[in-house]
Amino acid sequence: MGRTTKLILDIVMGAVIPIIVLNYLTEPLGAIPAYLLAALIPVGWVFLDLAFITRRFNFITSYTGAQAIVRGLLAFWFVDGWQFALKDTAGAVIACLVFAVSIAVGRPMMELFWRQGLAPDTPARAEALEALTGEPLMRRALTYGTAVILLANIGTAIVNFILNLNIVVAPFGTDAFNQQVAQVNAITRIALTIPELLAFAVAFWLLWRAIGALLRRDMGGQELDDDADFWAMIEGWRAASLGRPEQVERA
Repeated sequence: MGRTTKLILDIVMGAVIPIIVLNYLTEPLGAIPAYLLAALIPVGWVFLDLAFITRRFNFITSYTGAQAIVRGLLAFWFVDGWQFALKDTAGAVIACLVFAVSIAVGRPMMELFWRQGLAPDTPARAEALEALTGEPLMRRALTYGTAVILLANIGTAIVNFILNLNIVVAPFGTDAFNQQVAQVNAITRIALTIPELLAFAVAFWLLWRAIGALLRRDMGGQELDDDADFWAMIEGWRAASLGRPEQVERA
């Protein structure tokens, strides 16, 4: 399945269908059953994706699955008002805590996404990636990138809480409550993903910039070529870095 198709399906299953359920099935199903159905559809989609589409069990899919489990359990916490706003923001709060702790312990989350995304398929590539990731320039880029994502998540969590607090004001278990949840979801489930995606883009740009600096330093001023084979560049850098004296400062 292509990435574009997967992204469209994620949006449809995670946002569009739950909103439709809340808007059009609340009356025939009842307010609470419709609310539960809308809340559990995205959770079911995550596990369907992991089991039959992606079929990869690694750090990223485990992280996604854990978030889905939390959302599924919280769906049965029937609250309204500020408690509902907190419940709807719980996933973002957990993500913020995970990213913050990863920085504090020196294993920034961006490193795990970086390693998992590249997935070297030969010993030479694995060795080159390990050496590259261990460079101080890359370590800083990974930490700064994780910090950028953390700040974006903090911002979206605050906005999500405020929107829920001000829009979802009806008592739980009423038709009005479901309509208001649908209304806030139409805003948050799509609009708030934009700054988070931009944060990931900035994080990867920081990594790309660090790689370019390493190539210029260790390969005679060679510039990073966006069209070149990534692994060929990294393996070439690894060979060049092994030839430089150990006393050269790694700025």
